[in-house]
Amino acid sequence: MTDVPDQTAITGQTLLITVTGQDRPGVSRVFFHALAAYEVVVLDIEQVVVRGRLTLALLVTGWHPEDADALGRAVTTVGEDLALEVSVELGTGSSARPRSGRAAVVVLGAPLLAEQVAAVTERIAAHGANIDRIRRLSRYPVTTMELDVSGADVPALRHELALTATESGADIAVAPGGLARRGRRLVVLDVDSTFIQDEVIELIADHAGTRAEVAAVTERAMRGDLDFEESLRARVATLAGVPETVLATVREQVELTPGAATLVRTLNRLGFTVALVSGGFLEIVGPLAQALGIRHARANRLEVRDGLLTGQVVGQVVDRAAKAAALREFAAAEGLPLARTVAIGDGANDLDMIAAAGLGIAFNAKPTVRAQADAAVTVPYLDSVLHLLGISREEIEEADAADGYQTPEPPVPHGRF
Repeated sequence: MTDVPDQTAITGQTLLITVTGQDRPGVSRVFFHALAAYEVVVLDIEQVVVRGRLTLALLVTGWHPEDADALGRAVTTVGEDLALEVSVELGTGSSARPRSGRAAVVVLGAPLLAEQVAAVTERIAAHGANIDRIRRLSRYPVTTMELDVSGADVPALRHELALTATESGADIAVAPGGLARRGRRLVVLDVDSTFIQDEVIELIADHAGTRAEVAAVTERAMRGDLDFEESLRARVATLAGVPETVLATVREQVELTPGAATLVRTLNRLGFTVALVSGGFLEIVGPLAQALGIRHARANRLEVRDGLLTGQVVGQVVDRAAKAAALREFAAAEGLPLARTVAIGDGANDLDMIAAAGLGIAFNAKPTVRAQADAAVTVPYLDSVLHLLGISREEIEEADAADGYQTPEPPVPHGRF
């Protein structure tokens, strides 16, 4: 067994070896075999391959002083044999340094423009933080990059990059790095126009012949003439007399948002908990949740008598405050702190739960919601939210393939539940 070098006898010098060129199997193996002959100590390694081009950086120490020249020649010879460019730089100290204020900055675009990345990196530099690593999370249907940042005040950087997102048009999310990035979470989603593409009450109103009336009440609510509960009760009143059997028809009409099934499937694999919270109706939301393996669902209930809708709702209305309360209730039931929760929505009715969650995401939302959320997604693919949590497209597809799913999921409306 080879003796481990006595650290007190090491010269303190380090050697940075940088290798670039066409990638092929076994490159790292050959270089490490060459280094092993000199009993060096490995301090750091970074490797990346982009379109078949390899960049490999090795930082080592611990060789005997008389072997320095031979060590440099050995790695240079390996590079020549493999037709790779090798640079060798002698120095002192390691690359290790305190990395306080760690943050994960995710930048997403379709397409992602160089000027958008430039704006993000400029803002990070102006903040006084450093970008330690960058990795690609997805190439399609959106391009996503994750920047590992240190030296950041996370809340302040989140606010600053929110301004950059507005100015540049890129979607940007900032989350604490380190262990805070990992572990089980509760993900709570709004339903109408977020998890599904439809407004369920309008689909029911089509069968009642009152869609125009419902739309007029919605417009009054948007102007601020009615609060959500008043608006809901007024719209539901127009549904009086509709046969209960219509609800089954509406369930068949509902279209999931592209990426919704992939989002739930992936979160369930990770052991996360998914919940739906809706100002719509449990008669639609409940079966939807059950079909997709979603653990919690909260929505309004329609009153039915003699097989007909009465135009009333049963029990407390699920409004803005009730959505936030549901998020807290589900988190408590799952034994998770609010810091481990994610809320996703598009309307003012979602603002309280977005504010209460550890990460609040505005999905194709109204400007007011985007301004108050921690992050905004403006592409039409709900599974893009996975990238904000640090999950790559390759990881999603590998898991899907192992379970027999065909991927990628088509970026078009797909599959009724």
